[in-house]
Amino acid sequence: MFYKSNFFRAASALCLVLTMTLFAFGDTIRLKDGSIIKGKIVSFGNGKFVILVGEGTRRRQLNYSAGDVESIAFDDDSMPTANNNSTRNTENSTIITVGQTKPKPPTVQTAPPKITTPPTTTAPVTPKPVEVGVKVLADNTANGWTNSGWVVRKGQKIKITGAGRISLGGGRYVTPGGIASLPDKNKLMPTEATGGLIAVIGDNNNNFIFIGDSYEFTATQDGALFLGVNEGNLDDNSGVFDVKIEINPELAY
Repeated sequence: MFYKSNFFRAASALCLVLTMTLFAFGDTIRLKDGSIIKGKIVSFGNGKFVILVGEGTRRRQLNYSAGDVESIAFDDDSMPTANNNSTRNTENSTIITVGQTKPKPPTVQTAPPKITTPPTTTAPVTPKPVEVGVKVLADNTANGWTNSGWVVRKGQKIKITGAGRISLGGGRYVTPGGIASLPDKNKLMPTEATGGLIAVIGDNNNNFIFIGDSYEFTATQDGALFLGVNEGNLDDNSGVFDVKIEINPELAY
């Protein structure tokens, strides 16, 4: 009997503690001041929660403004369901933060559409020819050749234009075109006009080029460009031809 009495007293004390503590049972209300209340929310209206705390004669009714409540954790057994087929949470409780709105899905930042501008096509720029002015001596100075000062490259296009008049001696005068009817068995280009303007590329080359008044050609080798007069005897000559050389920097091949 004594054992039963002690057991009854211990059980009663335990029940009293469980009913008086804030962590008793039911819904859990967390206040903004840090307090935690375990009870049963029975109603909400006019911005106030009505909460029942404790059981039997110890039951009390508490009223809290919604502004004082931080969150509410409803015990799953106390959460009403829409029908018998409703799915319950797998956790022990459902937490609702007072004043919390349903989170919006994150805004997906999309890159602005790329505007592809068609490539601007420009016509290829053709480099201007390099122009060189030379005075070609008619006498035997420098073995009868005038160095133009330009070293051409194989494949460059060259245009040479002559002007002026020189003396071949004996009262004979010619332009860069020369005199075809004037005989000279010692001239460098036997089939071309005597006294005409001629050219050669390189100082060890005998592939002479007859220029005359004007001629355009493509260099067949690299080398310095020399100009001269198509005549065998230059000792009695005098005067100069005014020559313009136009060289295209691009290579034809």
